Amino acid sequence: QVADGAVTIGNSDVFAEEKDGVDASKLVDHRVAVVGMGPVVNKEVGVKNLTKQQLIDVFTGKVKNWKEVGGKDQEIVVINRANGSGTRATFEKWGLDGAKPVQSQEQDSSGTVRKIVEQTSGAISYLAFSYMDDSTVALSIDGVEPKEEHVKDNSWKIWSYEHMYTKGEPNKDVKAFLDYMVTDDVQKTIVKDLGYLAIT
Repeated sequence: QVADGAVTIGNSDVFAEEKDGVDASKLVDHRVAVVGMGPVVNKEVGVKNLTKQQLIDVFTGKVKNWKEVGGKDQEIVVINRANGSGTRATFEKWGLDGAKPVQSQEQDSSGTVRKIVEQTSGAISYLAFSYMDDSTVALSIDGVEPKEEHVKDNSWKIWSYEHMYTKGEPNKDVKAFLDYMVTDDVQKTIVKDLGYLAIT
């Protein structure tokens, strides 16, 4: 929409160059935050850590029961974000090394995903850190926990920038707003309160 001029600012959690049908050459990228994300499972699964290969095998359907990766004897139920979701694109690229997950239930909303994982035996999905809470279990990968400090030192690889795109260079008023988005007033309060990581 922003490339067509329908909106002044377009928000995205993937690079415009990665979106099909978007002429990224018309857009200017303004990065305003970082979002960490990772796999979450139903509390009854009995797993707190997977290797990267196990994670890929679970999401691609090669592993079908949690007992195969040290958990309970429960069938694995994969819950995906909808095709076109930035969260899904980031998770597939950095969490699954580009592997495509098994066909499964898809949801548009992170809140809905969290609720379904909480209520569905054997369920696994992925969420932004801001949606992780004690209703599900956030999995470590290769012993690395999904935490802000691990995004900062890059030991946790599943994260992306939050972008605000403009068509060409922004006008004075839009630039003032974008400049405000990277001030300490926003970065150290609002961004943090929303569960994102500051860009500055």
